[in-house]
Amino acid sequence: MPIVVDDLCYSYPGNVSGVPSAIANVSLTIDEGEFVSIIGHTGSGKSTFVQQLNGLLLPTHGSVTVDGMKLGEKKLRAKARSLVGMVFQYPEYQLFAETVAEDVAFGPKNMGLSESEVKERVSEALSLVGLDPDEFAAKSPFELSGGEKRRAALAGVVAMRPKYLVLDEPMAGLDPKGRREILLLLENMRRKNGQTIIMVSHSMDDVARHSTKIIVLNKGAVAYYGTPREVFSHSDELDAIGLALPHAAKLALLLRKRGIDVPSDICTYDAMRSWLEGRLIH
Repeated sequence: MPIVVDDLCYSYPGNVSGVPSAIANVSLTIDEGEFVSIIGHTGSGKSTFVQQLNGLLLPTHGSVTVDGMKLGEKKLRAKARSLVGMVFQYPEYQLFAETVAEDVAFGPKNMGLSESEVKERVSEALSLVGLDPDEFAAKSPFELSGGEKRRAALAGVVAMRPKYLVLDEPMAGLDPKGRREILLLLENMRRKNGQTIIMVSHSMDDVARHSTKIIVLNKGAVAYYGTPREVFSHSDELDAIGLALPHAAKLALLLRKRGIDVPSDICTYDAMRSWLEGRLIH
């Protein structure tokens, strides 16, 4: 079953900004197994929106339903939340235990699982994020590199086996190699376990390459929701709300301005290469 957002509105208590809602009248459905990226300029409501998806914030109006359970209903909230894992920016700052294994085990232990089940989940989660349990389980989290800390923190969420994994800027502060590794990790998890990935990102190239759907937020409202090709074909509109295009889409736009008939929905290097190869053949 999907996540269904219906006429969602949210205003922060004591709001004095003059902006009536941080989120305004958002309605959309996120299907199982999707890789959904959320983009928008600073202050567009991205972080506020994703915190609604597991009930950290509750709607001022409207509803969020996870697998048929409304997060606004107190009796259903805990069960619905257990399906949605949340990873904040710089999750490595949340590492606290003496060993990596103890840190990853924190969530499963709080779920009331047996010791053997917790151990199994820790090993499974570390393997999924690319950290060999035999090598990393007994290490202190503070001995790890930056990328390894990010993976260990992610493993702590993965160990709870959420159906939906929500990440707020998971590549923030990482170098290009670290960013690629985290994105490939998310893709592998989605393919292997069928998890739905919902990711806030500022990297248009990453979004264009990995997403199946993109949500564009502007002033708390959904400006566009569709495939990367659909969304990035609106180049002028995205520019007007302060969003850059992926590099391949920028190149396509420049070529069109020079009179070359490049399709408006090209947004990845692979798509640009395929189009160029087709032109050369003909």
